[in-house]
Amino acid sequence: MEQLTRPAGTLAYDDTGGDGPLVVCVPGMGDLRAEYRFVAPALASQGYRVITTDVRGHGQSSVGWPDYSPAAVGSDVVAMIRHLNAGPAVVIGESMAAASAVWAAAEAPGDVAGIVLCGPATRDLKVNAFARLALGAVGRFPLLWTIFYASLYRSRKPADFSGYRRDLRANLGEPGRMAALSGMLTASKRECTERLPEVRCPALIVMGTRDPDFPDPAAEAGWLAGQLPDARVLMVDGAGHYPHAERPDEVRPALDEFLGRVHRA
Repeated sequence: MEQLTRPAGTLAYDDTGGDGPLVVCVPGMGDLRAEYRFVAPALASQGYRVITTDVRGHGQSSVGWPDYSPAAVGSDVVAMIRHLNAGPAVVIGESMAAASAVWAAAEAPGDVAGIVLCGPATRDLKVNAFARLALGAVGRFPLLWTIFYASLYRSRKPADFSGYRRDLRANLGEPGRMAALSGMLTASKRECTERLPEVRCPALIVMGTRDPDFPDPAAEAGWLAGQLPDARVLMVDGAGHYPHAERPDEVRPALDEFLGRVHRA
């Protein structure tokens, strides 16, 4: 584990693979960098330099940040690429971190060669009062969050899911972790949404057909693709919010093809 020092804290990350093109993997809120445990090793074995990072307040990154918005996380992504001096990078962002990837691509087009948006929550969707109360509750208690987290897997859970969820709950039980999660739950994605027209790099959108975060996952993927100049969509049949963890064998070939296309350009 390595660390990047930012003005308001430190970010933990793993740096694996070869000296090939850079891939930066950013997990969603309430998760750990090990979310990419079924993707990162395969990319590293192909010679890519793969960075998996914990977002602000999560995993082994520090707590107490003044800003947990997806735009702030996007600024961390840009800082990471520049710190490594190995760009341009393909940025993989899951859920809220997909909005962060959009922000990074718009902010630093010379540093971001492509973006992969998994279960992409790139805009603020209307949520009814009951759902707001429920999210507020799960954002305060590690046990409730991990119960909710399990419900986001809609096809098959990874073989190691029980142990992974236990580790996630333990991490969220550390001081300051749930405050970070709560900060992300209440943060707006507007700053990132407004920057969609500025994105010029290729994008791959990976969406589960049963993603419970969206009333109509296919429609949401189609909307997002329509905001980007060069976007392809992979709908993963039966998968929920984490298609790259639920069905990695279906996602990895599309990811390989996308990375090859980006780096041949």
